Amino acid sequence: MTVEANNPAISISAVPERSMLGPVLEWLARRAEPIVISLGAILIGLALFSLFIMAVGKSPAVLFQLMYTGGFGSWFSVQNSLSRSAPLLLTALCVALPARLGLTIIGGEGAVVLGGVAAAAAALPFVGTLPPFLVLILMAAAAMVVGGLWIGFAGFLRHYRGVNETISSLLLAYIAIALMNQFVEGPLRDPASLNKPSTTPLPAEYMLGKIPGMDVHWGLAIGIVACIISWVLIEVTSYGFAARIAGGNVRAAQIQGLPVGRLIVGFTAIAGSFAGLAGMIEVAAVQGSANASLAAGYGYTGILVAFLARHNPLAIIPVAILLGGIDASGGLIQRRMGLPDATVLVLQGTLFVVILFCETFYGRFKIFNPDLWKRPGLFERKA
Repeated sequence: MTVEANNPAISISAVPERSMLGPVLEWLARRAEPIVISLGAILIGLALFSLFIMAVGKSPAVLFQLMYTGGFGSWFSVQNSLSRSAPLLLTALCVALPARLGLTIIGGEGAVVLGGVAAAAAALPFVGTLPPFLVLILMAAAAMVVGGLWIGFAGFLRHYRGVNETISSLLLAYIAIALMNQFVEGPLRDPASLNKPSTTPLPAEYMLGKIPGMDVHWGLAIGIVACIISWVLIEVTSYGFAARIAGGNVRAAQIQGLPVGRLIVGFTAIAGSFAGLAGMIEVAAVQGSANASLAAGYGYTGILVAFLARHNPLAIIPVAILLGGIDASGGLIQRRMGLPDATVLVLQGTLFVVILFCETFYGRFKIFNPDLWKRPGLFERKA
């Protein structure tokens, strides 16, 4: 019998203990990759955009300074940015939720405009007869139902008919805009709207109010709550777990007996309902009526927000605020530098292309591989 066997203290002290540094680095490696690559994509996109600005004879430094001033340089600018980020939170979810199933939905703009029209149509018969709070709930319900059906139809076509959801959702967006114009300029048109056809304006008491102490409407709070609920749905519930399994391997999900068809239609419908809610907020908090201004491009900007956030509902919140600030600075850039207001759209397009390019780098850097930090002996020490 050895000395170590007779003395447990000696045998225990002879066993190497793993340092706490190893698990910490594993955790950081697992979560740092999307952050580092996304930040790198943003820096590369800004660098390429700077070349474009210099090509038109302007100073990138001045432009970025104005972009910061217009988006976050004052309390007024911050509130403007927050207001513009409200619909982006919801339209980004329209992209992020189906992405967990491996679907690429880019037609959220259609759900936005139809949601706005549905909200206005649902409110008009009850204005003056029901309390404002009930009318707002009715508007939100109508917008979410219409938006959910519209994007859910793209999911239905994808699973049951094999139609590519990217193409179908985009085409449905164009159809939705045409339907919006038809309703606004036809049966729902307010006879008093001459130069800009629209539905009958909502009275002030039926508009969505502002957050106390801020000049920001409640749509921001609604969008943040929607992001939190979406994160819980995906990360906590069995429904979200089943969606992640189906998104990773559809065949494996089917073998396990998961209802892939219902998951696809259900998640696309939920995603569409959020985009429809964004249209309702635009009507009830900003426009006051349904009109052509509903097609403001929020659905397309939401695509960029979702990809920058790596389809993480919680990460969508800061990214949407950042993009809202960039959008809010467009007018200041136009006035101070003589550049068109669409300059920020060029920046957004550049960022989107770079982000898509940087998707190819995921999994290529060994430093972000958690297994690297699990090698035997790497962080072992004698007690």
